[in-house]
Amino acid sequence: MPRRSLTRLYQDEFSNYTLPKFQQDLLAGFTVAAVALPLALAFGVASGASAAAGLVTAILAGIIMGVLGGAPYQISGPTGAMSAVLIVLVTRYGLTGIWIAGFLSGVILLLIGLMRLGRFIAFIPAPVISGFTSGIALIIFIGQIDNLLGIKTQAAETAAGKFIGYFNSAFTPNSQSLILGFIVIGTMLLMPKKWNARFPASLLGIILAALLNYALAWSVPMIGAIPQTLILQDRLSISQIPFNNLADFIAPVLTITALGAVESLLCGAVGSNMTGVRMQANQELIAQGVGNMLIPFFGGVPATAAIARTSVGIKSGGQTRLVSIIHAVGLLLSMFLLTPFMERIPLAALAGVLMVTALRMNEWAAIKFMFGKFFKTDMIAFTITMLATVILDLTQAILIGTFLAGAVFLNKIASIDINVQDVDIERLKEKGIETAGKCKHVRVAFLTGPLFFAATGQFNEAFVNLKETHALILSMRGVSLIDTAGLEAIQRLYERLHKQGGTLMFAGVNDGVKKMMSRGGLVKTISEDNFFWSSDQAIVEAEKRGCRFCSA
Repeated sequence: MPRRSLTRLYQDEFSNYTLPKFQQDLLAGFTVAAVALPLALAFGVASGASAAAGLVTAILAGIIMGVLGGAPYQISGPTGAMSAVLIVLVTRYGLTGIWIAGFLSGVILLLIGLMRLGRFIAFIPAPVISGFTSGIALIIFIGQIDNLLGIKTQAAETAAGKFIGYFNSAFTPNSQSLILGFIVIGTMLLMPKKWNARFPASLLGIILAALLNYALAWSVPMIGAIPQTLILQDRLSISQIPFNNLADFIAPVLTITALGAVESLLCGAVGSNMTGVRMQANQELIAQGVGNMLIPFFGGVPATAAIARTSVGIKSGGQTRLVSIIHAVGLLLSMFLLTPFMERIPLAALAGVLMVTALRMNEWAAIKFMFGKFFKTDMIAFTITMLATVILDLTQAILIGTFLAGAVFLNKIASIDINVQDVDIERLKEKGIETAGKCKHVRVAFLTGPLFFAATGQFNEAFVNLKETHALILSMRGVSLIDTAGLEAIQRLYERLHKQGGTLMFAGVNDGVKKMMSRGGLVKTISEDNFFWSSDQAIVEAEKRGCRFCSA
């Protein structure tokens, strides 16, 4: 199935491929490479590995994930979100542990894609994702304060612990590092957008900072040696994988897997909105899985699809997945041609890139809408997820976010609206429906919403008083689903009515709900004769049957 899907994607992309389209891909690919170069170096350092690891990751992800990806516009590599997760996990598991976790997360992503379960990732509510994104932005920002100040403070397992540490220890900022960092920050914030479209502001800022540092011969921390090879000396090997103790890596594996899947599919959603081309989610997860299984053996870090690079590729006129491959080739060329320059890039300059990137990561429009319109449930979900991401372990934050996702989902769908009404004889006459009009004990309950375990409490409360009801008609056209708890609630209602000589009738039950009622034995118990197309039909039939209440 995935193989046929990938073949179909290639046919759609390249069936009418021409030289002008290739020229567009070529230009877009090298444009993306210019944007990706400083980000790859910065995210490599920010992840706790090295600039070389970031560069290797970007090259391999661009090729492997580009070839296997689920959409023509997806471009993968090291990202800010993943770097924020990794820098926290590295302090606990070490770089070797992260390579192992990255490999295992790749296996899980591959399995999710092969089993075609990608659509379930999209069930996480937007406020939870926004809160997690903002929390990650804070982790990135706090994690770069050392490099911006040109100092080295004690490591901490959480971003909150790291931030509090600045107030509990004495240090002297390096003014030269501060100047270089603010040059990059100023360039990225003040450079006009039309110029940035032609030459990335982040790359220009790094060039300016590096040239100034070289000219004045300042003594500031720099990137250092970058090997001119795709196979780094420090990398994962099969012998390092503890096959007997894989359970020790459950927490980091789940963290990397969840983030990799969510960020890649979010990137696909952004790309789909920009191009109108739908991404094949399961194929994309297969690509992410294969890529993350292979990259650790070259010394790289876990990768995901990158929204910034994908957007640049689309805006630059990219047509196919060749953009991702060409961008990787461009980065490979830079490894061999620009290494002497890259090795002299100040870490403060990379800190400036990451801090501005963190600022822009926040989904400001969504946050403004959420808080501006005062959606309380969404605000609470956003805030708790953001704080958990910064204060707690990243794995705990994801678990809390997942719990919140379920809570928010249940809160939004659990409410069922039940409106119980007496029969309006005059309304029926206006519709041309004749009734005897003698029985006043027929009532109609209009149900709207799912009737499942979380809604049965409301259902039971709505029918507490049925003493003078001989026929209760449940109009269920607005009920989209029912579970076993809902069936049991209806069964108890039927038994109560039957005990007092009343009848339970149904109107407008959709096929799926009726099929569930049939499987649960309700249709047989209540009788097919008590199911009607409309409540009007049920009312007429109820009056025809009459009851002991009618003479009251």
